[in-house]
Amino acid sequence: MSDGRISRRTALKALTAASLSTGWFISGRSRAQAALDPKVRAAVERGLDWVAKTQNRVGRWDAQNQYRVPMTALAGIALLAEGSTTTQGRYAEQLRRATDYLMAQCKPNGLIGELNDHRYTYGHGFSMLFLSQVLGEEEDMQRRKRLTEVLVKAVDFCVKAQTNAGGWGYVSAKDGGGFDEGSTTVTQVQGLRGCRNAGIPVPKEAIDKAIKYIHNCTMPDGGICYSSQSRGASRPPITAAAVACLFNAGEYKGEYVNKLLDYCKRTIHDIDNPRDVFGHWHYTYYYYSQALYRLPNEWESFRDKLYARLLREQNSDGYWTGDIGPIYVTSLNLTMLQLDKGLLPIYQR
Repeated sequence: MSDGRISRRTALKALTAASLSTGWFISGRSRAQAALDPKVRAAVERGLDWVAKTQNRVGRWDAQNQYRVPMTALAGIALLAEGSTTTQGRYAEQLRRATDYLMAQCKPNGLIGELNDHRYTYGHGFSMLFLSQVLGEEEDMQRRKRLTEVLVKAVDFCVKAQTNAGGWGYVSAKDGGGFDEGSTTVTQVQGLRGCRNAGIPVPKEAIDKAIKYIHNCTMPDGGICYSSQSRGASRPPITAAAVACLFNAGEYKGEYVNKLLDYCKRTIHDIDNPRDVFGHWHYTYYYYSQALYRLPNEWESFRDKLYARLLREQNSDGYWTGDIGPIYVTSLNLTMLQLDKGLLPIYQR
């Protein structure tokens, strides 16, 4: 940091380097050992190198020539999880370009995104998350000032975009007639929490309303429905995301957390044989892994199966394929594979 303090990221990277040089490992299937597992490390390096080389010259990534803002934010998060910052590390150049690109997408009203995107809240939420993680390690004072300005405006836009029910839709409440939906709500809450952790003011009422929204969308079987306005059946992907969301919001135990976790254990915990057939596999486990990582007794056995599957499915060039496109799936998978590094505040225990 510019004031001479050693950041948590720097300290953890130094510890990892010392562990490698001395051959020291913590006994058991510990998180430190998993983070240094040669096969996982090699898979991550291949994946990150592929992400870095596919960045557009203006600093963005996209999926099928669309979703530029969310894809850039997600790819940036995967690179940040490696330990690089905008000023130091293997991917510093890519992170600087991604940061500058996303800041340039901030509109006068605070939206980080493109107005012609019919689902711009995803990009906005992921951008708040990425930029808030960058802010904590930013050493360039001009970029730090600009980041703070952008995030203050972004939080304001996000809070005003919240529906009366406490959720968010694909667009702001005003633009979308008050429609809300579970997955976009999770994205906003995680982005807001990242901003709050980075020192950006976030109204407590917005988080409280979002928690109440998740509670109200909890179905009798413990899962989360699609929307407060169109409940239908429970959705495993949204339920997994909601658990991570409650944890990010500071709710780690209680009736609703237990219900959601029990539902996830019944439906998706067995990776190779999930009970229910559902889409959005990588999205589901991206959030479920974040939740279980905060539960060490649950994480280690689950992690081994998750990582084994991810390594089996990786392309020889370093990327993965699936819904939406390679940059989306690869970014999610790389973030999962790097949770044990514990470098990003939003994912730390």
